[in-house]
Amino acid sequence: MTQMIHAPAQPPRRLRLFAACAMLLALSIRLLPSAWRMRTRLVFARSVRRLPAAGLPLVEDMYQAVVACQPLWWRGQIDCKDRSFATVAAIALTGRRCHLVLGARTLPAAFHAWVVTAQGEHVGNAEAGGADHPWTPIYTTR
Repeated sequence: MTQMIHAPAQPPRRLRLFAACAMLLALSIRLLPSAWRMRTRLVFARSVRRLPAAGLPLVEDMYQAVVACQPLWWRGQIDCKDRSFATVAAIALTGRRCHLVLGARTLPAAFHAWVVTAQGEHVGNAEAGGADHPWTPIYTTR
């Protein structure tokens, strides 16, 4: 079951533009046919692998900025795939990189996406009960 995420306080000005542009990119991918959505996300996330690695503070701040920039006018649900992809895209707009991780668990059966830094620190994997029932990474863009 997906947990509702409420927007935190306004992100810092330096991150707001990157997060908003990345969220619009993520939502525009949602308009593609369903067979192309995940492939498009993965191709983009793999294409930024030559950029220098982002540190944990930048990734955490950008993830919070992406969550805060979720538009109220979007009629559908904005789920973990969109937030994680938007974080990777926003970090890429700053000239850095992080990795998109797709994972799952068996009991209760669920799917989740989160972001990991080049040093292996996870951001966004604790939502949807990740602390109680850990997620197993299935695919990581490198």
